[in-house]
Amino acid sequence: MISFIGAGPGDPELLTIKGKRLIDEADVIIYAGSLVNPEVLSGRKDTAIVHDSAYMHLDQVIEVMEQTEKEGKKCVRVHTGDPAIYGAHREQMDRLDELGIEYEVIPGVSSFLATAAALRKEYTMPGKSQTVILTRMEGRTPMPPKEKLKDLASHHATMIVFLSIGFMDEMSAQLIEGRYEPETPVAVVYKASWPDQKIVIGTLKDIAQKVKDAGITKTALTVVGDFLGDEYELSKLYDKHFSTLEYRKAVE
Repeated sequence: MISFIGAGPGDPELLTIKGKRLIDEADVIIYAGSLVNPEVLSGRKDTAIVHDSAYMHLDQVIEVMEQTEKEGKKCVRVHTGDPAIYGAHREQMDRLDELGIEYEVIPGVSSFLATAAALRKEYTMPGKSQTVILTRMEGRTPMPPKEKLKDLASHHATMIVFLSIGFMDEMSAQLIEGRYEPETPVAVVYKASWPDQKIVIGTLKDIAQKVKDAGITKTALTVVGDFLGDEYELSKLYDKHFSTLEYRKAVE
């Protein structure tokens, strides 16, 4: 069986217990070396064979998996964050289905969650936003119809933009065109949870220049929305005047 593992955002201690156990037991490891912290593999067996998928195409990845399966060995495929978000693991799983090779998926902590932790913020703030949009700028890979950034911006929800740090000027312009105010707060977090984590705070009108000044060119996430501000409504969840159906009666 092949195990797809979400390696988390960078801090090796944010790897799940199950994910670590499977990596440490593996005979063959295929990992996204351009993004995954090598420390995640630090407990591997001395005999484990490690492949960096940054230098491999899909056919090569599948060939390694197929050969490992034929040899009766254990192979793990280690993705950054959680593989379900921009992980491109569906195409690998479909190929394994064609080959009749069993697999499992072990979820991981996504970088967008590590970013919220680094910022000490909550994406879903009462009275501000109860919707979170995960998206990216259009680049070499086109966006589907109706998913242009300016179209998504019309919802004025919390926006989390992956894979777009090289398009900050264009990103800001599209979000403003899509009805975000120029003063909307923005945060860029470089390598969330890594030792060299860096945070840049600004607004849509000035974040691009601040990111350039900070020298951030890759491995960063951009979050946009009023949740970054200090004004919000208190949650009903712990409101003493708000009763719940099963657990708590309102205080009169």
